[in-house]
Amino acid sequence: MPQTSSIENQLMTTFLEQKFEIGESNDIEMYKQFVSNYVKIEQCVAVLSDYQSDRSYIYAGSFGSVFGLPNEKAVIDSAFEECIFTKINSEDLIERHVLELNFYQFLKGLPKEEYCNYSTFSRLRVKESVEKCAYINHRTIYLKTFSNGSISLALCLYIPSTDLQPRKGIDGKIFNIQTGEIIESEKYKNKAEAILSKREVEVLANVAKGYKSEQIAAEMHISVYTVRRHRQNIIEKLKVTNTAEAIQTAMVMGII
Repeated sequence: MPQTSSIENQLMTTFLEQKFEIGESNDIEMYKQFVSNYVKIEQCVAVLSDYQSDRSYIYAGSFGSVFGLPNEKAVIDSAFEECIFTKINSEDLIERHVLELNFYQFLKGLPKEEYCNYSTFSRLRVKESVEKCAYINHRTIYLKTFSNGSISLALCLYIPSTDLQPRKGIDGKIFNIQTGEIIESEKYKNKAEAILSKREVEVLANVAKGYKSEQIAAEMHISVYTVRRHRQNIIEKLKVTNTAEAIQTAMVMGII
C-alpha cells in the first residue's frame, strides 16, 4: 500500500490549488452557524473546511471524546483535519481519500449547481488505541461552489456506526442526497484517469509491468526522452517521490 502522505498530497493539491474567485463570498459565517446547530442536535463531530483560506472549523459534540477533542469549537490552520485522521485505520484512511478524489472528479462532470446534491459515505475503522468505538460513519458534502466551479467549503461528518460487522474495506459510495440514488462506481472510478493523460496512463502501466524506458519507447513508438518526460509528469501529478510510489498510488486510485 502507498504511504498515506502520497494520497493526502494529491488530495491537498487538488483542493488548495483551485482557482478561487477573488472577492466572491463563500458565506462561511452562515455555514458555521448551520454546522454548529447541527452538532448540538446530533452530538457528532463536524469539520467545516475552507479551502480558500486553508483553514478548518471543528465542531465536536459528545462523540468528539473518541478523538480526544474538547466539547467545543476549534479552529486549525489547515483545511485537512489531521487531528482526526491520525485516529483512523491507515488503510481505511487511504481508501477514504481516494473516494473523495473520485467524488471530486465525478462532480466535475456535473453542473456546479448540483454539487451540493451529492455526498460520499464510508465506514471507517478507528485505530486499536482508540477506546469505546470500533467503526465510524463518515460523510463528505461540498457546501459552497464559486461561479468558476471551484469548491470553497466542504463539510465532513463523523458519527458512530451501528454496523459493527467486521469486514475489509470502507463500503465507500457516492449517493444523491435528494433521491437516495447510489451512484454506480463505474461512473466515477474511471474519472480518476482525468488526473493523468491517456499517454501517461499507458506509460505508467508499462512501468508497472517492469518495462524499462527503452522498452516502453519501442512499444509506444515514441522517443526515450518522451517516455522520461511522461514519467516525470506522472510523479509530479500524483505528488509522489518516485515511480514505485506512483504505481502504488495509481493502483489504489484505480487508474491502472
